[in-house]
Amino acid sequence: MEQPLVVGVDGSEQSLWAVDWAAAEAALRGLPLRIVYASLWEHYEGAAYAYSAPDASDRALADAILGAAGERAHSREPGVGTTAVVLPQEPTDALLRESELASAVVVGSRGRGSIKGMLLGSVGLGVASWARCPVVVVRGERVAVDGGHERILLGVGNPDRNSTAVAFACQEAAIRGSVLDAVRAWRGPFGGRGGLSASDETAGDPEGKAAAELDEALSAARNGHPEVQIRPVTVEGHTHRVLVDRSAAADLLVVGARRNKGLGLQLSRTGHAVLHHAACPVAVVPQRG
Repeated sequence: MEQPLVVGVDGSEQSLWAVDWAAAEAALRGLPLRIVYASLWEHYEGAAYAYSAPDASDRALADAILGAAGERAHSREPGVGTTAVVLPQEPTDALLRESELASAVVVGSRGRGSIKGMLLGSVGLGVASWARCPVVVVRGERVAVDGGHERILLGVGNPDRNSTAVAFACQEAAIRGSVLDAVRAWRGPFGGRGGLSASDETAGDPEGKAAAELDEALSAARNGHPEVQIRPVTVEGHTHRVLVDRSAAADLLVVGARRNKGLGLQLSRTGHAVLHHAACPVAVVPQRG
């Protein structure tokens, strides 16, 4: 049985962008699309709903939200098999349960504070931190949501911890016919351009070491997806800053996250930064093991 692509909706414009992205992704992967509305969502996000009167019943509200999302998905990708369901649960709990049988979970980025669209809402962060499958937070510019750059950006960490994210990014590049930019950031030694430990200084060439680790991380991907144009690049600087800067020219940024037993995923500083500030959708991919 095919695992569906699950998208969480709440009636906001951000969640409709998530529907757009999820419908296109389902079409590319040949997967069914499952649209989920958690009826207690408004307790967390306080969304302003555009599809019902303020005194509408909860059921009418849910039907309106799901109806709008379903129409959006059908207009975007009429060939995708779509189902819609109301779950009487807290939104994070509902989507985490869905993640156990999903190929991926897609959510919108909820704007907070004075700079709309910059920060991630509590639901998106909770799902990205605990889901059992890849989570895509749809954010950034419309051209990226629509795949206009034809480029996937991959943040490459330690080779032995990053294989699942690398495989996910390669598959995305393959099904989209996109270039894959694989980036490994590095820091210079003390007394130079800044930031490695004394033990790393003795390694000699931090940029060369980063290049070797990047090559190691990509070796299996090159063999598995020879049709994908992979462009490896090493960049001096903080990883989160490098990836946020480069996300402006990407359609999807892929990062990995380690799973801690009983504690969900270990979202690094990089993971938090790109989820809040990237200029394109972000995929958080749990690492095996």
